Order: sequence, then structure tokens, then C-alpha cells
Amino acid sequence: MNATALRPIGDLLREWRQRRRLSQLDFAVEAEISSKHLSFLETGRSRPSREMLLKLSELLEVPLRERNTLLIAAGFAPMFTERKLDDPSLQAARDAMELVLKGHEPYPAIAVDRHWTLLAANRAVAPMLSGIKAELLTPPMNVLRASLHPEGLAPRIVNLGQWRAHIFARLRRQIEVSADPVLTSLLEELSDYPAPEHPTRGKGELANAFVVPMRLATPLGVLSFISTTTVFGTPIDVTLSELALESFFPADAATAAALRQMPL
Repeated sequence: MNATALRPIGDLLREWRQRRRLSQLDFAVEAEISSKHLSFLETGRSRPSREMLLKLSELLEVPLRERNTLLIAAGFAPMFTERKLDDPSLQAARDAMELVLKGHEPYPAIAVDRHWTLLAANRAVAPMLSGIKAELLTPPMNVLRASLHPEGLAPRIVNLGQWRAHIFARLRRQIEVSADPVLTSLLEELSDYPAPEHPTRGKGELANAFVVPMRLATPLGVLSFISTTTVFGTPIDVTLSELALESFFPADAATAAALRQMPL
């Protein structure tokens, strides 16, 4: 059980409301309840019903894992199951994941969990990982650690300063949304890695870009990627709600041509 389940439900509701930067009045209006009733819920003078708690959690966009925590704190049974990805009941989801990964070849794509642990990868990923310290590739492999560690991909990322800032911004947003202490620790660890000097090279190129690319030095030359994230729609399983597919697309014609020629 999550340690926060031992805290009063009112404290947890108030924390999530404040995390979403909502005043009591604004949130009460959104939830279609009186601000007095919301105040009573947050101070413990009233206890939410199961239905009310699920409604407030939905409006606050509380992740499914933490919704279970709120339910337990309020004295209710958890609602959302958490099955391992290899559970037979998730076969259809695994098939969909593999279809997306394989269909993205010859471009790299990976599946990660909420902590950026690698769950699966297509065949285009392995050639990109050459030269990384073996310990960083040992399961469970954290893809952000492998990317930014000085013995990982970092020395080969041409625009490391820009990519590092992009990764940090994504992590901070995840922490803001999920309040996950593991992600907070990961951000602290990554922040301790040596930071590159701010490069002047590529500023004009970045100014004309619509997203931050990752520019990676490889035996095929400097390959430039942009990334997209795919998640399962309306999941009711904790594991699936925390699974993300990161797909890398060529950011220029030279990268696309090089990847099409790469043997898999």
C-alpha cells in the first residue's frame, strides 16, 4: 500500500487541488458542488462518497494509481486493477504494442513504463545504442539514464544541452502531474550529470524547427530525430495507463535515407 494512503483523505484532495493550481471556489464550481462542501471534504468535517471521490479524481486528472490511493484513504476498496504486462488478459494490449513498434521500423521506437524503464524496443533501436556502458543497458534499463549518462548516449548527442533541457522539462511536467517520488529522484540524479556548455552551433537550425530534435552522431553520420508519444486511450488498468510508446521519426531527408539503408 502507498504510504500516502495513511494520510487523511481531505489532505490528499487538497494537495491534488493545489497541485492543479485551482482555488477552492474554482474547483467547487467545476465539480458542481458548494465551496463550503469542498472545504468540509478537505478539512475532514465531511467524508466523500465513493462516487464523489471518483468524480473529483477525474476532474483533477489524478493518475489511476493515485486514484486507488485516494479510495483506500477514504475507506473504500481500490477500483483499478494493476496487472503485469505479461498477464494473459493483456495479450491484446501487448499485440497492439508490438504492432506499433514493428510497424515503425526502420525508425526506432520503444515502450516504457511510468519511470522510463524500457519494456520493449523494435530492431532499429539496438544500432543506436552502440558504445553505451554495459551496466546502463542491463535490465531494468532506464532510457533517460542511458541517454544522459556521461557513459551513455550523452557524448554522441550533438545538441546535448538542448536535448537535456527538453528531457528535464518533460520530467518536471510528469512530476507535476503524477507527484511520483521516483521521478523526482530520477530528475535529481540526471541533474547531477555533467552539463555541457551552452553551444552556439545549431541555434539557427533550432530557430527554424517546430520541435526539439535529438541529433545523434553515429557511424552513418549525424542522425536527427523528432519524437512522438502514444498512450492507450481510456485505460482502466494501472499498468496500461502508465505505458507509453516513444516513436522517433527522421527530422530530415538524410536521416530517413540512412535509416532505410541500415540492416536490421
